[in-house]
Amino acid sequence: MTKKLVIFDLDGTLLNTITDLANATNLALEKLNFPTHPEDAYKIFVGNGIDKLFLRALPEQYKTPEYVKKVREIFVPYYNEHNKDFTAPYKGIIDVLKNLKKNNIKIAVASNKYHEATLEVVKSYFPEIEFDVVFGHREGYLPKPDATIVLDILKICNITDKKDVLYIGDTSVDMNTAKNAEIDAVGVTWGFRSEEELKSCHPKYIIHQPEEILKIALE
Repeated sequence: MTKKLVIFDLDGTLLNTITDLANATNLALEKLNFPTHPEDAYKIFVGNGIDKLFLRALPEQYKTPEYVKKVREIFVPYYNEHNKDFTAPYKGIIDVLKNLKKNNIKIAVASNKYHEATLEVVKSYFPEIEFDVVFGHREGYLPKPDATIVLDILKICNITDKKDVLYIGDTSVDMNTAKNAEIDAVGVTWGFRSEEELKSCHPKYIIHQPEEILKIALE
């Protein structure tokens, strides 16, 4: 049965953003005279929103709301200017999005990246793609794996039967978001986390190439 809506995580699913996220966080840490981290470490740090990213990146004795705020004050203006330095869509993703739209399937983004940056990078990297909804982490809402972001998208898209929906992401946060929203999860292995992490959450599907999304959505 062809799906009516496919919801995508952003970082690690549609876009490889890790270098720009690592650079912006390391810059903030450096300015605060804290140790920086190798880029690969950020694949574990990201996924739960930027405040959690900063908590994970800060030294143990400085993991406090005060220092999270200090990092954020440096990170946000820099990242807003530099979030396109190295970021790029994963190979094949744009064709998948275009094909979903050609088949009259609605598409949406549900990200834990702060809302302003989510809108900005989606507009920049997918100018030809008409997403039905794009949500980042909005102030006053819990981040994923809370299901509110997904349930809000379903309402806006007029979807009442959750069997008509796929949720696609690269982390356990994404798999648990889908589980909490009671919709089918698709784990992708080209992102930031391991296949083992995805398997531990028992998603309905695990895929290795973006083209596989079309097969699942159109079956």
